[in-house]
Amino acid sequence: MKIFFLFTFLTFLLSAFEQVAAYAHYDKILTHSRIRARDQGPNVCALQQVMGTKKKYFSTCRNWYQQAICGKKATVLYECCPGYMKMEGMRGCPAVAPIDHVYGTLGIVGATSTQQYSDISKLREEIEGRGSFTFFAPSNEAWDQLDSEIHRNLVDNVNIELYNALHHHMLNKRMLTKDLKNGMTLVSMYNGQKLLINHYPNGVVTVNCARIIYGNQIATNGVVHVVDRVLTAVGNTIQDFIEAEDDLSSFRAPAITSGVMDILGRPGHYTLFAPTNEAFERLPRGVLERIMGDKVASEALVKFHILNTLQCSEAITGGAVYETLEGNTVEVGCDGESLTVNGVKMVKRKDIVTSNGIIHLIDQVLIPDSAKQVIELGGAQQTTFTDLVAQLGLTSSLRPEGQYTLLAPLNGAFSDDTLRLDQRLLKTILQNHIIKVKVGLNELYNGQELETIGGKLLRVFVYRTAVCIENSCMVRGSKEGRNGFIHILRQIINPAEKTLHEMLRNDKRFSIFLSLVKAADLDDVLSWPGQWTLFVPTNDAFKGLTDDDKDILIRDKNALRNILLYHLTQGVFIGSGFEPGVTNILKTIQGGKLYLKTVNDTLLVNELKSRESDLMATNGVIHVIDKLLYPAELPVGNDQLLTILKKLIKYIQIKFVRDSTFKEIPLTFYKINIIESNVQPIVTKEEPIIKTYTKIIDGRPVEVTEKKVTEERIIQGPEIKYTRITAGDPDNEEKLKKIFEEEAPVRRAQPTRRTQGGAARRRTRLDHS
Repeated sequence: MKIFFLFTFLTFLLSAFEQVAAYAHYDKILTHSRIRARDQGPNVCALQQVMGTKKKYFSTCRNWYQQAICGKKATVLYECCPGYMKMEGMRGCPAVAPIDHVYGTLGIVGATSTQQYSDISKLREEIEGRGSFTFFAPSNEAWDQLDSEIHRNLVDNVNIELYNALHHHMLNKRMLTKDLKNGMTLVSMYNGQKLLINHYPNGVVTVNCARIIYGNQIATNGVVHVVDRVLTAVGNTIQDFIEAEDDLSSFRAPAITSGVMDILGRPGHYTLFAPTNEAFERLPRGVLERIMGDKVASEALVKFHILNTLQCSEAITGGAVYETLEGNTVEVGCDGESLTVNGVKMVKRKDIVTSNGIIHLIDQVLIPDSAKQVIELGGAQQTTFTDLVAQLGLTSSLRPEGQYTLLAPLNGAFSDDTLRLDQRLLKTILQNHIIKVKVGLNELYNGQELETIGGKLLRVFVYRTAVCIENSCMVRGSKEGRNGFIHILRQIINPAEKTLHEMLRNDKRFSIFLSLVKAADLDDVLSWPGQWTLFVPTNDAFKGLTDDDKDILIRDKNALRNILLYHLTQGVFIGSGFEPGVTNILKTIQGGKLYLKTVNDTLLVNELKSRESDLMATNGVIHVIDKLLYPAELPVGNDQLLTILKKLIKYIQIKFVRDSTFKEIPLTFYKINIIESNVQPIVTKEEPIIKTYTKIIDGRPVEVTEKKVTEERIIQGPEIKYTRITAGDPDNEEKLKKIFEEEAPVRRAQPTRRTQGGAARRRTRLDHS
């Protein structure tokens, strides 16, 4: 029982401590300042002063080690901590400052102007007398910086205006910085006027956005905090200010129509970066009209200017990211005396205090991605792509009411040779980078096909740390706009046009490898639809191979197949899709393992450099190598074969185990099975669709007219004639047959597509285990 009560007490104590600590950031930073100045003697605090100004801060660790505040160099000062004094001939600040009433304390902390005004306004008697007060006393510099007209009016009417203004700086109870909680609203001693308190994690405490620069000077009848400006009266709400301010009429209109104005009239702690009329006038007319005519876009634009936290300018000593009501973020920072938004100096007037937040007037309109057209989402690294889209007339294809996805290569992906291409060819290339639908990054999946506005189908490949579309992988920076997404790609997309076999046949560098493929009866594997990664040795890999050597290889078909199928793995693996520097293990069709990794953008296969990567085929991808691959764990039992392999493979030690043989690899891993049916289909035809598009043939654009006829085949009966390409288990045949026998007697077959001037083509369904 005692243990239980002890645990309960400790929990309560820790909870209470955490609550106090949460609102004692000022005191925590002050403690750190003491520690930094401990070598200077007792009760000395280290401050940072922004060079060229009189602004001093008890600094956070980040500002301290950066030796800068708001991007400006800061020098270190050592001063007595609040409440302590120096003594002649002694180190540090060993003496405690005398405790006096509030009026006398104003002199102790150096707020002599406030002390003088308290005297002439007849406030002195009150703050020398009985009571418990908190006085937020403007520094001498704060009075000097006050608008001259306001200052003159106060001094000319000391018994009313000045007296009331000073009362506005006072509370009728003592409150230390630890009592000033973030978001607190206090009532001043003048006419119930509100004082808005903010206590920030960086130790800054503000009162109506005036920063406490010297806090917690205890008096016999209260406490004095010195602030860096004369407090202004709190207005009504942000909504009231917008409605009354003529210079915000352009912002007022979308705020009202979008319904956001009502939010700004409710209680809260908002920060509004309000663009002036001049800011709206700077926008291109077409952009402004489009956004204002779209309620969703205009609402997003207004909300993008609003933070759900209150950020006074004096609390910002470095850059920080804040979420807007629109959902995206902005970076608010500072550059000397100026506030910055997303790194740009744009704040014309700051710290307009209202009852539900702060307003900063800005001279630029912040447009969120969600209010932009997809083509406007391109950043500085995609300007080549976006400029070409505009120059080649493709912008008109991106209708505001449509849905698109742009696959934008980085500027560096466009070589000089590419930019010198015929404009028709260049336009076709760009069309391959515009998808007909809006697809976000989290909607992409492996094996997905995306249709471009040029009619091409692009394949998606998803890996552990990368998403690739054909040969090009994405980099960070995807954005969503009003009518689509933009994804950033490393390279220009090269859609596949030929099969693996056709690519080998059309490139003389691979003639020896292709002849061995044919001898091993593997032509069909590389010709039929599928998903393969093939590591192809060039003819250089076979230097020293005589015709007799080749004949010996061909005679031992098992050996040849083992060697060749060690170069083939199931699945499409793009070189830049691998996580850099990490070894990736792939199982080959032969059964052995390949070890792949990328180093400095170069693909290594079993530590051998790929000379050319990511040559896309319709049924896979080719990586070019200049050495023949061989599984290190696979022994050779034939002297002749060992001699041949040693000629070709010098980077590993080949094992020799006399009389060992290579295992037989039947083509059941990829074979065609046909089940016959005697049932004739009933065919109905729809009206033909004629489509014209540009196709690249031998590097030249050619206009092709395609006639598409859709046939619907109603097939009756328990058995169906079909072609199926299977991988793995040969028992799949019987399983598949049973499934078809159990299905309903009426089925629809795939439509036949006919191309003018060509034979009919049937789309074949593929399965790989």
